[in-house]
Amino acid sequence: MARISGRDEVDVYVGARIGLRRSALGLSQSALAQQLGISFQQVQKYETGQNRISASRLHRAATVLGTSVETFFPPVETARGAADDSWRQMRTITATAEGRTVAAEFPRIGNRDLRRAVARIVHGLAREA
Repeated sequence: MARISGRDEVDVYVGARIGLRRSALGLSQSALAQQLGISFQQVQKYETGQNRISASRLHRAATVLGTSVETFFPPVETARGAADDSWRQMRTITATAEGRTVAAEFPRIGNRDLRRAVARIVHGLAREA
């Protein structure tokens, strides 16, 4: 399994998905932490992949966030072939609070032309960097 700055990439992905779901529901890290019976700092560590989340706590988080545990995991590679690599791109965008905000809010832009304009702006800014 690949590692990112000493962290397992699946742990980073799972944490990012937790953060994305939390943000989409409008919950703060503190609110989620309170419902899980942990500190908000621990939620931060889970969301960055700095700490691994246990199976029981992940199950509780899924319950609090109103989703299934499976939604937090990347596609699985099987004997028939490699998993779709798009999950790595999702991990990248959800690695920061700003990226999670963009990912959570972008689908709420109802006007297709506005979504395209935002995508062009982001693409242009990324090329400038």
